[in-house]
Amino acid sequence: MYSRKRMIGPAAAGMAGALMLSACGGDGQDLTGDDNGAAEDAQSIDIALIAWEEAIAVTAMWEVILEEKGYDVNITEVDVAPAYQGLAQGDMDLYLDTWLPVTHEEYWEDYGDDLEDLGVWYDNAVLTLTVPEYMDEVDEIPDLVDHADELDNRIVGIDPGAGLTRVTEEEAMPGYGLEDDFELVTSSGAAMQAELAAAIADEEPVVVTLWRPHPAYAEHDLKDLEDPEGLMGEAEEIHALGRDGFGEEFPSLSGWIEGWEMSDDELSELEVLTLDEYEDDPQEGARVWLQDNQEFLDRTLGEDAEGLEF
Repeated sequence: MYSRKRMIGPAAAGMAGALMLSACGGDGQDLTGDDNGAAEDAQSIDIALIAWEEAIAVTAMWEVILEEKGYDVNITEVDVAPAYQGLAQGDMDLYLDTWLPVTHEEYWEDYGDDLEDLGVWYDNAVLTLTVPEYMDEVDEIPDLVDHADELDNRIVGIDPGAGLTRVTEEEAMPGYGLEDDFELVTSSGAAMQAELAAAIADEEPVVVTLWRPHPAYAEHDLKDLEDPEGLMGEAEEIHALGRDGFGEEFPSLSGWIEGWEMSDDELSELEVLTLDEYEDDPQEGARVWLQDNQEFLDRTLGEDAEGLEF
């Protein structure tokens, strides 16, 4: 079962060590006697998970698909840097939630030569500063300066190592003159969501770092602040990455991922099921979603979708 807790500080370091010790990349064994499309692939696959909402949702989805196709799937939850390090060093096989060209730019620059880009599965990913809709005098990021006191001089953020944190701290805050009036308070995505929900319950002012796609938009009436200078970046693409040699060792899976795309509606529905309705068992939420989305399976897996049951 996944935890929705974001891993930071010593916890992330510990998981980085665990990643290196427990990694068991594809062992080169074939699934003999298997006619479901996985026979030519290695039997075991290790997937890195940075526990952000869309990553939890799609990782759970692929986990149950691959298990139905006969793979032995291992999920390792890590922080951002260990995920890319693990892939680049060949200790992990796959990571499904790389945002380019801005959010994960530094990691792509550091490790991209040792990774395989398996394609874009979502093309409307945006980073935002967001307030509740009832804050009707705050419409643009520059408006925050005039409301610093009522916001307790705080922007509620997520993980310190997240690309969203870097963009907010290094681009938006200095660019819009927020540095003198605001502190970016980092902790975890779960803590940010809890503070957002608590403020909305009391109709208190709050500003958070957020991103689309995110289930918070289905849970609350929110307003993304306009970014007149474009300092939070343009809409990004979410890529799936494999370690070097992934395509050769996992030809079937590579083909499925290269054919994988999700719409806003599909992703939001999957997130609600995996993160809310089945919070304690996101894999079951993914199965429920897959039961109702045969068309997605058909277009993603083609003939290999035949016979899949969830």
